[in-house]
Amino acid sequence: MNPRVTDVIPQEDYKLKLVFSNGEQRIYDCRHLLVFGVFKELNNKNYFKMAKPMYGTVVWPHNQDICPDTLYLDSKPADEEISSKSA
Repeated sequence: MNPRVTDVIPQEDYKLKLVFSNGEQRIYDCRHLLVFGVFKELNNKNYFKMAKPMYGTVVWPHNQDICPDTLYLDSKPADEEISSKSA
């Protein structure tokens, strides 16, 4: 089983900075989700910023959530994301 989300910090660019139960900090890009059904509501930046950790994953008030395994496997280490921005 992959680590679970213990903390989330929404970023301005529709990315989530995630802290996992193993101590890793990773960045998950949500932009590809914004065109799909229930996730369209996340286009509202104020709503997107309401993300919170719950049950090992990330949730929003109207019951949107992302599979915790997806969050871990499809995210990048935070330090890798930062270094790619400065390159």
